[in-house]
Amino acid sequence: MRIERFCKIEEKEALTQDVNLNLIEPLIKKYKYKKGNLIPLLQGVQNIYGYIPEQAFYEISKQTGLKLNDLYGVATFYAQFRLKPVGKNIVRICHGTACHVQNASKVTEDLLNFLEIKDGETTPDGIFTVESVACLGCCSLAPVMMIGDETYGKLNGKKAVDIVKEIRRKEVLKSKKIEEPSTN
Repeated sequence: MRIERFCKIEEKEALTQDVNLNLIEPLIKKYKYKKGNLIPLLQGVQNIYGYIPEQAFYEISKQTGLKLNDLYGVATFYAQFRLKPVGKNIVRICHGTACHVQNASKVTEDLLNFLEIKDGETTPDGIFTVESVACLGCCSLAPVMMIGDETYGKLNGKKAVDIVKEIRRKEVLKSKKIEEPSTN
């Protein structure tokens, strides 16, 4: 199955502790009485939190009258919705025919081994989430991956790992600059 259902209890406690449901009040107010509001509500919640926290399902259901099983059914049916937080950078590796023939599986394997995660998981530092996707529409660049809006083509495992290393290096430097006061 594409996604896990709701998280284990330990994960759930960690994920829902910081959820401020007040953030979705304006969204609920905007769509509460509109016909066809289910998908826009879920999209809006995901735009706010980066995923759809379990608590948000209950809050939407309570305030709009939408059935919890309908909300959850739609959220688990469409690949656009996430039930767990994702990394700052989502790495999508194409596994369409052209990429598959050009050894996308090896690219994915090398990248997952380097990041020490499984497909669909997020690195412990929260920098990357890796997803295998059916097609990115860049067949002439096979094998290809996208990180955010950037497309990287003609990959092999080493190139993919080097790209991710560089992004991680920049993220670490960026976070250190914020934490370290300047000495001017």
